[in-house]
Amino acid sequence: MRVYARQPLNLTQVRIPRGQVFLIPERCKGCQMCVEFCPQQVLRMSSRMNSRGYHYPEIAPGKENACVHCEFCMMVCPEFAIFTLEVDSA
Repeated sequence: MRVYARQPLNLTQVRIPRGQVFLIPERCKGCQMCVEFCPQQVLRMSSRMNSRGYHYPEIAPGKENACVHCEFCMMVCPEFAIFTLEVDSA
């Protein structure tokens, strides 16, 4: 019988991805799906409205660098109003 031991992660070599969120307010219809699905709670609904009368998301205060580029917001947005790009975390 073989016994496999787990090897601990070398935390100095683990790279945490970082992203930057880009919003297109005029495409947004205020469904809030991006806000609900964000695992880091980077987004919140703005008090401002676009030209169609919908409140659109914005980056929550203090969360400017919290995006981990998971792209959940981009995947769930039915209007393609939001996307993320990976940024260099170094």
